[in-house]
Amino acid sequence: MPEVEVGTISDFFSRPVVAAIELTGDLKVGDKIHIKGHTTDMELLVNSMQINNRSVESAKAGEAIGIKVTDKVRHGDKVYKVTD
Repeated sequence: MPEVEVGTISDFFSRPVVAAIELTGDLKVGDKIHIKGHTTDMELLVNSMQINNRSVESAKAGEAIGIKVTDKVRHGDKVYKVTD
């Protein structure tokens, strides 16, 4: 499936398991993403996202968001939106 880079992991929090992402592209709830790095390779569906601890449905390039992830991600990992 084609993928478009939409951001980079800027931080990771283990409790709750949340990744902070600096967006370089647009992202919305329901999008499928692929997080890829040196030791990271996971795909997941964006079920919810937050900006400054407030739930949002979408975010634009230049914004910093937080999303729940299923496993540890690392600073600098790339975030790709999976497109059909």
